[in-house]
Amino acid sequence: MTIVSFINIILSLGVIASQVFIIVAIIYFLFFRKKQHAAVTFLGQHGILLAFLVSLAATLSSLFYSQIAGFAPCDLCWFQRIFMYPEVILLGIALVKKDSKIIDYAVSLSVVGFLVSLYHNYIYYYNGGLNVFCQLGGTQVSCIKRYVFEFGYITIPLMALTGFALILIFLMFAKQHKK
Repeated sequence: MTIVSFINIILSLGVIASQVFIIVAIIYFLFFRKKQHAAVTFLGQHGILLAFLVSLAATLSSLFYSQIAGFAPCDLCWFQRIFMYPEVILLGIALVKKDSKIIDYAVSLSVVGFLVSLYHNYIYYYNGGLNVFCQLGGTQVSCIKRYVFEFGYITIPLMALTGFALILIFLMFAKQHKK
């Protein structure tokens, strides 16, 4: 097993766990928001830290794939990086300063990154005809090139989408706790 295969499996297992957590969190926000449990309090108190850790892991993963594994990022991947990389700095500063005012700024970056990632996943999985954007960019790397395909559905675009969604969920818990 190569280091790339090992990292693919580890990241994919993290994506699956994250997706399960996201589904549970969405159910909580839709139906049980009024109830406070110890887990919800914990997530609220540590939401910024958890969002920081996700953004750090996503940043390091993208750097691993491009710099070590040699996977060239497409134009949409670059745009997603533009919205993910600053999250590490903003959330890191917020942690050091114990400043929860950063939540709205981090949410705005994550929402735009999520939307770019959602579009990327659409053209990736459904080979959408709207992928002209990828052909206009300067990298000449296909936005639907498959570098990773674990457990029959996990790809790099799906990893990014899950990362943005997870950051949003953690920041929602932090914002709810702040009130």
